Amino acid sequence: MNGIIIVDKPKGYTSRDVVNSVERLANTKKVGHGGTLDPIATGVLVIALGNGLKVLEFLSHQDKEYIATVKMGIETNTLDISGVVTNRKEFFFLDQVKLDEVLKSFIGKYMQEVPLYSSVKVGGQRLYKYAREGTKVELPKREVKIHELELISTNKDEFVIRANVSKGTYIRSLIRDIGNKLDIPCTMKELRRTKQGEFTLDDAVTMEELENGKIKPIPIDKALKGIIFVPVDETLEKKILNGAILDNVYAEPMIGFKNKSNEVIAIYKVYDKDITKIKPLKVFKNIE
Repeated sequence: MNGIIIVDKPKGYTSRDVVNSVERLANTKKVGHGGTLDPIATGVLVIALGNGLKVLEFLSHQDKEYIATVKMGIETNTLDISGVVTNRKEFFFLDQVKLDEVLKSFIGKYMQEVPLYSSVKVGGQRLYKYAREGTKVELPKREVKIHELELISTNKDEFVIRANVSKGTYIRSLIRDIGNKLDIPCTMKELRRTKQGEFTLDDAVTMEELENGKIKPIPIDKALKGIIFVPVDETLEKKILNGAILDNVYAEPMIGFKNKSNEVIAIYKVYDKDITKIKPLKVFKNIE
């Protein structure tokens, strides 16, 4: 079984829990996910099966969209509502004009500090292990890009935002940084990923649907909507499967190939030294 499944991850599940379920239901160990969602979060989780694992990197690098509920007045060690409160501040009025200005100030690129409770490695160890040990460690910063940041609603000590962001952006950290600019400690109460690349919640199946046998992977060529796939004959198929360098007659920086059975056999890209040639980027020799 090859391809991509979009799962609407429920609250309380880790991304690994979903992978384990798909492994069991599809009876294969060739399963992975393209973008971790915390247990507190729900929504779009990209799952790859079989040869779909080879193209997962293309999907995991895509932009993502989230709807987040923010709790004002507290900050926690995990930067979400599940953590221990580390800062508390009473406030009596939320200036919505100021909130709009603060949100607009984050549009574009900025250096974001990675949360302590995350799987990022520092010194060969994941940050959450340092947190559990109580060991102090300097948190790395990464450049992220906020494409859109919109206020959806406000209600007493909460507000809801929609954020369209680049790969690697932590919404928990963004909320903390918004709070710092507001001078009101803030923490993430709820998070729902509504989109990853071209995939939305409309493409997703629930865990219940998976358990009821609704495992119908999206074919690799349909999942990679930005790549053109062309059919080849058996002679060219053999050359491609052997990793041959080909003439770039397609005028594309990246091109996919399918055999006569309409199965994806390879993805090629422009040859570094000669743009008139293309070389293999991914070759699928084992078509299941």
